[in-house]
Amino acid sequence: MLLVEAITYDLFVPAANVPELLIKIGQPIEFYTLHYLEGQSQGSSFLPRLIGFSSERDRAFFELFTTVKGIGNRKALRALVRPFAETATAIANRDAKALTEMPEIGKRSAETIIAELHGKVDVFVGEIASTIEVTMPLFSEDAILMLVQLGETKRDAKRLVQLAFDTHPEIKTADQLVQTSFQLKGNT
Repeated sequence: MLLVEAITYDLFVPAANVPELLIKIGQPIEFYTLHYLEGQSQGSSFLPRLIGFSSERDRAFFELFTTVKGIGNRKALRALVRPFAETATAIANRDAKALTEMPEIGKRSAETIIAELHGKVDVFVGEIASTIEVTMPLFSEDAILMLVQLGETKRDAKRLVQLAFDTHPEIKTADQLVQTSFQLKGNT
């Protein structure tokens, strides 16, 4: 919820931005917003909605992503669970399989996304959130391997370990990192 004087807005954020936001709990946060009107069942009334992004770059990628036929704001919010640069890379590499791993995106949608956005996403490729990339201790690799053995993908394991270390820098062992990673995963 976002309170603006006497008005309250629901502020939606893409799942890809959640790890960064979890680190900032209790701190002021600046969002780059997208305001739109969402129609109700018969289209006779509209609700104002806000979507918040960590950067102007993320907002620009979201706006481009929603130009694809059949991808509206709500569907894009549910689908974009990976950092936007990863999604852009999958589109640039014509990797339909990576896109179908996203919620709401089937094979046909993935092919449509690639057909409509290939060549348009190059500016978004390779800029994975630098705020998440922080030097981690050597034992973090052990924690990542343990999480992979417990069923996480390597990419998810790295993100969980990074989040755990960012939120609890006092962690001293791989076991503590794994335990904290699962606790944080349960909260997201």
